[in-house]
Amino acid sequence: MTAVAAPPTVDTLPARLLELAERRGGDVALRRKHRGRWREWTWAEYAGRVARVAAGLRALGVGAGDRVAIHSENRPEWVIADLAIQGLGAQCVGVYPTSPEMEVEYLLGHSRSRVLIAEDEEQLDKALAVRERLPELTHLVVVDPRGVRLDGVPGLLTFADLERLGDVEGAEREYAASVARLDPEETAILVYTSGTTGPPKGAMISHANLVASARVFVEALGGEPDDEVLSYLPLCHIAERLISVVDAVWAGSVVNFGEGGPSFQQDLRDVQPTVFLGVPRVWEKMLAAVQIRMADASRLKRAVYRACLRQGRRIAPRRMTGRATPTDRLVLAVCEALVFRPLREKLGMVRVRVAVSGAAPIAPQVLEYLWAIGVPVREGYGQTENTAICTLTPAGDVRLGAVGVPLPGVELRIAPDGEILTRSTGVFQGYLNDSEATAATVDADGWLHTGDVGELDADGFLRITDRKKDIIITAGGKNVSPSEIENRLKVSPYIREAVVVGDRRKYLTALVGIEQDTVGDWATRRGLAYTTYADLAGKPEVRSLVQSVVTEVNRELAAVEHVKRFTLLDKELDHEDGELTATQKVKRRAIAERFADEIEAMYR
Repeated sequence: MTAVAAPPTVDTLPARLLELAERRGGDVALRRKHRGRWREWTWAEYAGRVARVAAGLRALGVGAGDRVAIHSENRPEWVIADLAIQGLGAQCVGVYPTSPEMEVEYLLGHSRSRVLIAEDEEQLDKALAVRERLPELTHLVVVDPRGVRLDGVPGLLTFADLERLGDVEGAEREYAASVARLDPEETAILVYTSGTTGPPKGAMISHANLVASARVFVEALGGEPDDEVLSYLPLCHIAERLISVVDAVWAGSVVNFGEGGPSFQQDLRDVQPTVFLGVPRVWEKMLAAVQIRMADASRLKRAVYRACLRQGRRIAPRRMTGRATPTDRLVLAVCEALVFRPLREKLGMVRVRVAVSGAAPIAPQVLEYLWAIGVPVREGYGQTENTAICTLTPAGDVRLGAVGVPLPGVELRIAPDGEILTRSTGVFQGYLNDSEATAATVDADGWLHTGDVGELDADGFLRITDRKKDIIITAGGKNVSPSEIENRLKVSPYIREAVVVGDRRKYLTALVGIEQDTVGDWATRRGLAYTTYADLAGKPEVRSLVQSVVTEVNRELAAVEHVKRFTLLDKELDHEDGELTATQKVKRRAIAERFADEIEAMYR
């Protein structure tokens, strides 16, 4: 299908939605899987629902400058509400589905949200538990009302009620008029940062920021109307918002919402997306799943897989740089037929045209494996504060350990202390109600101070070393990047989390969390019975297994970077326990406090 480019006069996402509804109204825009069946909505239906929700919110008193929060897993109602809120000139606030009550209270109170759209009884209960301390929260909207008693709760209605409330004559006309009045420089969305070292901060992102990101990424990734994406990462994170809302609306591509959770792998197989964004954890899980599956395969299948994988790894460096030889292509054709294509089909990657890894550095070994089996993953780097516009690996020039070159219109430089600075049309407006943090993040010349430390090579490729605040300085004065060591450890299918410790200490240690599925499978094959995560992690055989991984990683590192001792955690790190952010990043300060005794024991 020929791409339909947005004209220069379209300067907001809601305006682009209306244009698509007019020009491609009968084409599929959204799909949702429910109880194994997929339902479709066209661009005209999409825009019609957005207009009705906007009219419903207007009837609840929502106007320009107000804030409406969404607390839900990914589903069509999320993106419909998002564009309805933006089209009113209001601001959309995303709340992570895993956020506990205290975090929900903080986000709704700090943003002064007037309406909360909650997915179901579970999310609604969190809001109801703290509502008496949120005087500005006037209405609650529940998308899936099963189990919810709607009577007796002031200001509570269903999402269907909200749409019916807005199903009035002239709703679409009024929405179009509201969109026409939008100022691109006004705030469109609030994205709360992870808050690894303190309370989350509300990053204000304008309509112009979103459109700038859309224009850059659709051009850089070659977005097309017949592209298919699977929406599965949290929509309140800038990365998934970019894929499922910003780029999808701008390119006019199809967004699919699966059933998620345990059904994720089946959702991938159903959709076979052409564009796929994965965080390193997702790619690592794919690799681990293949290893488990191959352990159950016949001896012949394992032998063929290993032979083809050896060839794929040998050729991968040339594939990454577009220099595969005719002989390489012949060998790959045989391996494709025997192994790689069926494998990618099971992974849901058989149609993928653009695969991107972002949010954190991916281990080079994982990236090399993906290229070996024919998944063309490119790394990207960006932040909420620059609307994800920073660097992307060029097609045909993938370099292990680098996150690409600056995207068009991006200025990038390294400060004297090694911090990465960027400047572009994607730089955000600042943090809500926090001028001090804003001034510390964006300087007077418009440079965004990312908080990451990195290096630029002679060809302009960026390599990220670590977060500036996470760099470890040992007792001997050596600077060590913990994330590089942690990523190497997490390449193992047996390790889910690794937290390296050692600031101002004589040597490095680590807190290690096992991957229960793969370690459990390993234990079962050896006749080791276990009941719980703690029971499994406490077995001497499992400790020996992890020790072998640590020993192997140490061989690849300088002596000062060696992990001398480690402790296996007896629980999985959890967002609700305050150990992880909503984006699954480790809260190092919280971990240091929670596991202080275990850490001190490793230094006795």
